[in-house]
Amino acid sequence: HHLRSVNAVTGNIIEAVDGAMGHVHDFIFDEAHWEIRYLVVDTRNWWPGKKVLVAPQWIGRLGWEQPKVFVDLSRTAIKGSPAYDPAVPITPEYAGQLHDYYGRARHTGW
Repeated sequence: HHLRSVNAVTGNIIEAVDGAMGHVHDFIFDEAHWEIRYLVVDTRNWWPGKKVLVAPQWIGRLGWEQPKVFVDLSRTAIKGSPAYDPAVPITPEYAGQLHDYYGRARHTGW
C-alpha cells in the first residue's frame, strides 16, 4: 500500500462509468474513526450548481498516471443523487438516504 496525501487527489477529475462528471472538491473526515467518510464532488463543470458525496468504497480505482478517480456509478445516478449542502451537517438519516439511493450498504459507524 502507498500512503498518499489527500491534497494529491483534491482537484482530480471524477470519472463515472460513462464519462467525467466533476472533480474532487473536498473530503468529509470522520474524526472519531480517523477515516475519510466521503469525497465531496463538485459537478459544476458538467451539472451546474451541485455538490454530491461519493464514499471511498464506491471508487473503482485511482488513476495516478492521470489525475482521475474512477467511481462505479453512472452519471445519471450521480445527477439524481441527494444533493450535498456544505452548510448542513451530515446526519445518519442523510447518509442512509444516500447509501439507499445507490443501493449500497449503509455505514454502521455512527
